[in-house]
Amino acid sequence: MRALSLFSNVGFGEFYFKNLGIDVVFANEIISERCALYSKFHPKTRCIHGDISHPKWRDLIIKSCLTYHEPIDLVVATPPCQGMSGANALKKPDDIRNKLIVYALEVFNTIGAKYMLIENVPNMPHTFINYEGSVVQISNFVKQNLRKDFNASFSVLDAKNFGTAQSRKRSICLISKNEMWQHPKPLESVLTLRDVISHLPSLQNGEHSSIPWHFAPNHNENHVKWMSATPEGETAFNNTKDYPQKDGRRIKGFMTTYKRMHWSKPAPTVTMTNGSISSQNNVHPKDPRVLSIRELLCVCGLPEDCLDKFAHLQLDGSYQYDYKPNFIRKVIGEIFLPKMSYSILNTLPRNSFF
Repeated sequence: MRALSLFSNVGFGEFYFKNLGIDVVFANEIISERCALYSKFHPKTRCIHGDISHPKWRDLIIKSCLTYHEPIDLVVATPPCQGMSGANALKKPDDIRNKLIVYALEVFNTIGAKYMLIENVPNMPHTFINYEGSVVQISNFVKQNLRKDFNASFSVLDAKNFGTAQSRKRSICLISKNEMWQHPKPLESVLTLRDVISHLPSLQNGEHSSIPWHFAPNHNENHVKWMSATPEGETAFNNTKDYPQKDGRRIKGFMTTYKRMHWSKPAPTVTMTNGSISSQNNVHPKDPRVLSIRELLCVCGLPEDCLDKFAHLQLDGSYQYDYKPNFIRKVIGEIFLPKMSYSILNTLPRNSFF
C-alpha cells in the first residue's frame, strides 16, 4: 500500500508503517528544518517542502501523486492543532490552521485515494470553519465533501491504550468506502512512566550523562528549589513552603504547572513546552527537572536510540548534537504517536487492497 503523509513534521509517526506494508511515497511539511530531518529518517520518501494552502504546492503534491507509477491508496493528515481549541471554535472560524483540513480533503479527493486518516485534538470535529461563505463544523464539512459512497467515522482515542506510556487523547477520523474501516479497540494493559524510563540514570539540574540525548536543561534555581520540595504527583503550589512566589508572595497559576508526574501512571500529554518546569505536567517524578529528550522518546513509544546518529561523542566525553534541543523538543510536542498510528492503521480492511 502506498501513502501520502500531509503535515508530516519529522516523520516520527511513521516509524512503524513499514511493519504494516505501508510505503509512504510522498510527504509534505511547511517548515524546512523539519522537512530536512524527515528526509534523514525516511530517505526513500520525497518530502515536498511547501504550504499546502498555496495552490502552487498543493498542485505539486497532487501532480506528484497522480503521475506516480502506482496509485496512492492512503492519505494520513495531521494538521496543526493550535487553532482547534474550544475558545477558537466560533470566535475564529477563519483561522487558517483550521482550514488546512479543506486543502487536505481536496488532495484526498483529487488523487483518488481509498483511505484517509485525520488526526487532531479531541475538539477537532466540533471546530467551526468558514467554507464558501458559511460557518460549518469540521465533522460536517468532511462528511459533506467526500466522494460518492465514502464515509467518515470520528472517535476520540487515548494513546495510553495503545502501547504508549503517555495519556494523549486525539480525535481520529477514518475515511473509507462503505464504512469499512473500524477504530481499534484499547489494549488491556497500560504502560507507566516507571516501565519506560526508570532504566535511565537520575539527573540533577544541568547535568549531562554518558548517554546520548539524556541530559537535564539548566533550570531556574528557584524552580529547582520549589520542585525539590514537591512530592511525586503534586504541584509546588500545594507546598507549605518553597512554593512558587515572587517578592515573598505566592503567585497564582494552574494546578497542572510546576507539577511532578507519577511513576505508576502514564506520562501526561507531552506538549511543545515540555522543556519548561513552569509549564503543564512536565516535571520528572523524582528529579527536580523536566524529562530529558531521551526520556521523551521513551514516553512517545519511539526507539530511544533513534536520535543517536545525530549525537557525536567528543574527546572530553561530552556529546555534540546536530540539532538544537529546543527544536527536537518542539517536534516531539507535535508528534503523531507511532504506536497509536500503528494500531489505527492495523485495522485497515486488508482483504480489499493489500
